[in-house]
This record gives sequence, structure tokens and C-alpha cells, in this order.
Amino acid sequence: MPDRPRYMISVAADLVGMHPQTLRIYEQRGLVRPQRTAGNTRLYSDQDVERLRLIQRLTTELGLNLAGVERVLVLEDELRRLRRRLERMEQQMRSALDEVHRQYRRDLVLYRPTELPAHRRAQ
Repeated sequence: MPDRPRYMISVAADLVGMHPQTLRIYEQRGLVRPQRTAGNTRLYSDQDVERLRLIQRLTTELGLNLAGVERVLVLEDELRRLRRRLERMEQQMRSALDEVHRQYRRDLVLYRPTELPAHRRAQ
């Protein structure tokens, strides 16, 4: 489960090569949202760690500031949400089409023309 909280802030910071204070700043900016224990300890999931790595790439490789990173993350979250919605709609469409096809198979009757009546053959 990639969203299961498992890493304390020091471990998450080591995994991504950042200072723990940087992770706190990113949390304050809303860029990452670690879960909290009952004692208020931050716990980061594998998904959070991947998000931190993405933030790191955006800032170091692309030179984005945190406002730019925030915009990219919002757009990526929206894209992910829309993809899930599209997948659900495609599944619903496939189910509806399957239902229509099942009905067609029941309603179809094989047509076998018989010989034409004598008065039609003469024409």
C-alpha cells in the first residue's frame, strides 16, 4: 500500500536527500501532507516520498520555485483525478455496451427466406 504511513521525518528526509526542516517547510506550503500519529509525529508514506522526489526534481532540474512546484502538483493531482474518472466512465460504457449486445443476441431471429409465391415468380 503506497499510501501507508511508515517513515518518520528523519528517515523520509534521508531517503530523498533533504534536510528535515525542508520537509516541514513543504508541509507548511501544502506540497506534502504526511499523516500524524496520536502523539503528533509525522509519518511519511512511500507515496509521500515519491512526491518529495518529484518536488526535488522540479526545483533542482527544472529550476522551479515553490509556487511553480505547487502549480505543477495541483495540475498533476487534477490530471490523476480526471484519469480515474475517465477510467470509471469507460468501464461504465463497456458495461452498458455489453448489456446492449446481450439483448441483441436474445432478440435476433435467424431469417431464412422461403420460396416466393407463384404470382410473384411470374413477374
